[in-house]
This record gives sequence, structure tokens and C-alpha cells, in this order.
Amino acid sequence: MTLEGARERRVRAGGVELCVAELGDPGQPTVILVHGYPDSKEVWSEVAPRLADRFHVVLYDVRGHGRSTAPKPLRGGFTLEKLTDDFLAVADAVSPDRPVHLVGHDWGSVQAWEFATIKRTEGRIASFTSMSGPSLDHFGHWINSRLKRPTPRRVGQLLGQGAKSWYVYLLHTPVLPELAWRGPLGKTWPRILERVEKVPGDGYPTPSLPTDAAHGAWLYRDNVRTRLRRPRPDAYAHAPVQLITPLGDAFLSERLYDELELWVPQLIRRTLPAKHWIPRSRPAQLASWITEFVTSVEGGRPESVTATGKYADRFGGQLVLVTGAGSGIGRATAYAFAEAGARVVAVDRDAEAAIRTAEMSRLIGAPEAWAETVDVSDEQAMEKLAAKVATEYGVVDVLVNNAGIGLSGSFFDTTPEDWKKVLDVNLWGVIHGCRLFGKQMAERGQGGHIVNTASAAAYQPSRALPAYSTSKAAVLMLSECLRAELAGQGIGVTAICPGLVNTNITSTAHFAGVDAEEEKRRQKKSARLYGLRNYPPEKVADAILRAVVRGEAVVPVTPEARGAYLMSRFTPRALRRIARLEPPL
Repeated sequence: MTLEGARERRVRAGGVELCVAELGDPGQPTVILVHGYPDSKEVWSEVAPRLADRFHVVLYDVRGHGRSTAPKPLRGGFTLEKLTDDFLAVADAVSPDRPVHLVGHDWGSVQAWEFATIKRTEGRIASFTSMSGPSLDHFGHWINSRLKRPTPRRVGQLLGQGAKSWYVYLLHTPVLPELAWRGPLGKTWPRILERVEKVPGDGYPTPSLPTDAAHGAWLYRDNVRTRLRRPRPDAYAHAPVQLITPLGDAFLSERLYDELELWVPQLIRRTLPAKHWIPRSRPAQLASWITEFVTSVEGGRPESVTATGKYADRFGGQLVLVTGAGSGIGRATAYAFAEAGARVVAVDRDAEAAIRTAEMSRLIGAPEAWAETVDVSDEQAMEKLAAKVATEYGVVDVLVNNAGIGLSGSFFDTTPEDWKKVLDVNLWGVIHGCRLFGKQMAERGQGGHIVNTASAAAYQPSRALPAYSTSKAAVLMLSECLRAELAGQGIGVTAICPGLVNTNITSTAHFAGVDAEEEKRRQKKSARLYGLRNYPPEKVADAILRAVVRGEAVVPVTPEARGAYLMSRFTPRALRRIARLEPPL
């Protein structure tokens, strides 16, 4: 695997020769990507090109890895002090006059924490993006604070991280790790990454893996025990830090970073529903966050990258697609995700409405937002949309199937055409979205979430809403079934059940069995009643974001929706009696 278009050079430092690759314009801000264990610089091959349009991107093989030479002897040749020498040599070679932006993953992040917290690198680092690798000094203090004050919760955190760190103990054993990596483990590692970590089988890792992994064992042996026993008391970051934490990391607990603000004056947190190897599994997401962070720091505004929404740490940079986003609940939901820093795809059959939502989403806080026009009931159009989104924007992290239409009228007044129209949009639109975008989530293997807008009418029968209620009841049951099926793949499914919400669905709803004049009168009266209730769609949007964060299954939103849901569970006979009442129209 090669980095297409990269310029290579050799940089000497501390008795080794480092292989350095460069992409992009050297006149732009320099971003240095540091790989982890047991990787080589090619772990960044999907991230680096995405950054090269805006930045001077530099990657190098850590000593003893890839095409860089190894120190002799290996013992003592991988200390953090020597790794710092290597970094400074690379930084001086590629950006002698300007500080660099540092990005590290796994052991690349571990050593980059050293670079970002010691005196001799001060002024050389403009920013640091850390992912899946803590500072050994911070880790040592984290352990000591829990040993000194061992509450049950803190002991549980220690034991939890201790279990996740099983591989660290093995790497400290003599000879065995080298034999394993040069033998069966080195041969099976690509398949392990593909099956367990869901890393695409695209030719990574490189053939140097067995040697890289054997040499890299000394990263642990030369540093871990020493630093954890005697962590530095002055390990304060001298540059803004962006922390990206994969929530599904099998090796590092999220709790490791609980007290990081004590050490980092300018800290921005991001979380990602993914596993450990995010440079391979989520390159577009990382490139978006890195670009946003570096740009804000270069502009003297590192705090501006922080989105204002309540759940910015959870959704910042994620790709969210909302159908029916041109108005009402869909528009409010798109805006709420935009405020949380998500990238938004606003989908609506009204092209102008979708464009307005996308434009406002960008103004509110979305780093990127796009408008797409589609009728969700059109299977072929939805298939084209799913293919386009995956190709141009990436795999969706959160899907909100919100598009829907209203239909009122008795069963015998509702024509087959009426039934087909309401089921095509309200049910089949949801089915198309779940099938197409949900499949992409499942194939990616990094989790995600699907939100389907049902209704309180899904469990509250009404003599006036047989078709509408049937469509929404089907959405509710579909959501429950899909939730069960996708649970093992880390994909959550939520059914949102709003009640009387002040949107334009009432003014556009069809009333079966009446003439046009009477239909118009009923639409106006319904809109007036909903307006008097005046429950804003923004509250539904907030419930949607909260449901995704909490992984909730069924969410009745308004008080009347919650009351009807409880009645459907505990007093269904009373609810059936209410269903017999004539609607106030």
C-alpha cells in the first residue's frame, strides 16, 4: 500500500533514519500524523488525502516501523525521550519556521502527549488531536488517585481498565511477542482487524507488519512501567487539545479521560460510536474534525470548534440524515443536530425547503450540510439517494426517518388510493430508509442509530384515523423488530411518538369522505387546535437527540402521548372507550 502522490524524504535522528511522506502544499499549515502500534504510516492512507487539499500533510514511520530503520540495540531504543528527538527532527525538516499541528492514534497519541507536555517542544506544536492513546503520565496519576481513595466506583474503573489492558502484560514478556508476530499472529492480524474491528479489507496492514510489531513491543517495555510508577507532576499541555474517544474501544476505557481538564487548559472533547482503529474505519469523520480544529486554531479561535448544542460531544462531526427536513419536526431535528456540530443531510420532496434547512443548518453550527430532494415512497429514488450519500458524504451515523403525511376519515370513507398513499409515505418510506441506510451501517460494522417517527396514534386507537394509525403502528412494530435484530451490531433503533405538535402536517392532511370545501375547513380547524396546544417541534427534536444518546426504544414525547402510552399498557379498555368518541371537527 502506498500513499498516492506522496513525496518521500529521509530524516536522520538519534542513529536511525526515518521515512517521511508529504502531501499537499508546503506553504499551508503543517499537520503531522503519528501512527500507533502495530501500525505504520499507511494507517493514515485514507485520512491524509482528505486533509491534503487544505494542509501540508506529513506522515512518518516511527523508528523500527515501516521503512524507517530500527535502533541498535532495540532495548532502550524506544524511550519517549528518543521518540521526541525523532518528532523534533521531522518537524524541523518539514516546517522549520512554523509550529505544526500534531495528530496521534494509539501509541502515536501516547508519544504525542509527551511532545505536547514537555518544555523542549513548547512553541513547536500549534495543536494536538489525540485518539485512542492516553498520556502515560496522566494514566499514572489516574491510577494513583484511585488507589489512594478506593471507592467502589473507582475500584471498578481500575479493574475495568486492567482487564482491557491484558495485551500490555503479554507484551512485557520476553521473546514470546516477537515469536507470535513473526509467526501465526502476523499472518492472521489483517483478518482479525477485518472481523473484530470491522476495518475494511483494503490491503492494510503493509507487509512490514510482523517486523513492525516485533520492534514495537519495545515501546511498551521501555516506557510503560517507568512512567506509571513515577508519572511526571508537570505534564500540562502547552497547546490546545482535541480529544477523540471511540466509545467502542476494546483497549481503553472512556473513564481514563475523566480528569483530563486538570492537565489541559484548552480541551475539546469528541466521542465517536466506533471501535479502536478509527483511522481505517472512520477516515472521513476524522478528517472533518481535524480540519475544523486546525482551521479554528490557525484562526486564533480554538474554542470556536465547540458546538453549542447540548450533545455536541456526542454528535459533533457525525453524519446525520433527516427525511422530511423541510419543515416541522424534521426541520427542527436537523437544526438540533446542526447545533450539536453534526454534518447534516436534509432530505425533503420540496427542493427549496430542503435547501433552506441545509443553509440554516450551516449557519447554526453544522460544519457541512447538504440538501437532497427525494420522495421517500419512491424505492428507486431512495436507492439512488443512499448510493449518492455513501459515495459523496459517507456512511450515515444517525438516520431519522421522519417524513410523513396525515390522513383522517372513517374506514369506509378511506379509499384504496388513500390507503396506498399513506402507507407508501408513512410506512414504506421508513422501510426504504431502514433497509438502505441501515444496511450501510451494518456493513460498516461501527454501529449507528435509526430513529423512526411514529405517533401516539400508533398505540391510541381512534375512529377518525384508521389508516394513519395503522401506518404508525406498523412503524412502531417495525422499529421494535429492527431494534432486536440490530442490537448485536451496535445499531440502536428508536420509535419517537409525538402527540399534538404544532407543525404544518394538520394544514396539509387529507380528510377522506368530504368535499374540497369541507376538507379545507377541517384543515384550518385542526391547525387552529394544534396551534392552541402550541407544543413546539423543537421539543420533539430534543427528545430525538436525547433518545439516541440514551439508546431508548419507544419515546412518547408530549404529556398526552405519555399518558396514552401508559393507558395502553395498564388500562387499555379505557383507551378503547375514548377511541369511540367523535373527533371535534
